[in-house]
Amino acid sequence: MEIKDTRRKRELLKLLQRLGIEDVSKINWSLLDLALTHPSISLTHNYEQLEFVGDAVVRLASAELLLETYPELPVGEFAAIRSILVSDRFLAEIALEYGFDLYLLMTPNIKNDKGGRMSRLADTFEAVLGALYQSTKNMDLVRFWLDPILREKAAQVHADPARENYKDALQEWTQGKYKLLPTYKVIQNPNLDNQDERFIAEVWLQDKLLGKGKGATKKASQQAAAQNAFNLVIANP
Repeated sequence: MEIKDTRRKRELLKLLQRLGIEDVSKINWSLLDLALTHPSISLTHNYEQLEFVGDAVVRLASAELLLETYPELPVGEFAAIRSILVSDRFLAEIALEYGFDLYLLMTPNIKNDKGGRMSRLADTFEAVLGALYQSTKNMDLVRFWLDPILREKAAQVHADPARENYKDALQEWTQGKYKLLPTYKVIQNPNLDNQDERFIAEVWLQDKLLGKGKGATKKASQQAAAQNAFNLVIANP
C-alpha cells in the first residue's frame, strides 16, 4: 500500500537504502510508516502491534541463524546467545547505527526523553522488522541484511565465557571460590552531561573492591562494574 505524503515516502526510502534493501516493490509503505510512528503521535495509529510481530521475527531469525552457524551447540547455549541477540540493548544499538531515530515520528517531549531512548529505539527496530515481514509474509526483506549483523554479534557472544552477563558470571565465581556473594554500591554520577554514564557502580567482596563501572541505568552500571571485576580477577588473575 502507498502513502500519500511523498516527502515521508522519500524519508522511508532512505532508511531502506541504509538497510541495503534495493528492491522496494514488495514494501507495504503504510505499514513501514506505521512502524515509525510513536504512540505519542496517535493512540491508535502507532507501532505497537507491529512491534509485537517484530519481536517474534527477530527471535525466529536469531534461532535460525544460530542453528545454521553453530549446529553442534546444545539448546541451552542457543537460548543464552539468543537472549542477547534479541535484547533491547542490542536491538537499540542496531537501530542507532542505522539512524532509526531520524525517521521516527514522535512528539517533542518524547524526543527529549533521553532516559527512554534505548527502549524506544528497540521498540522501533522490532516494529520495522514486523512491517517488513508483514509486507511479504516471509523473511525475504529481513534476513539478507540482518543475518550479518546477528552473525557478528553471535560470534562475539559465543567467544565470551561470561555470555555478556558478567553479574551472573562473577557471582558464580565468588560463590565457588569463597562461598560469598558480591555486593554493589551505586551512586548517581555528578557529571549529568553524559546520559550514558548516569550511574557509577562499585562491586565489593566483603571489604575488597573488585571493580567499578558506569552506565545509563543502575543495572547497566552494575554490569559494567561486574565486567571490570571479571576481567581483573577472573579472565586475567
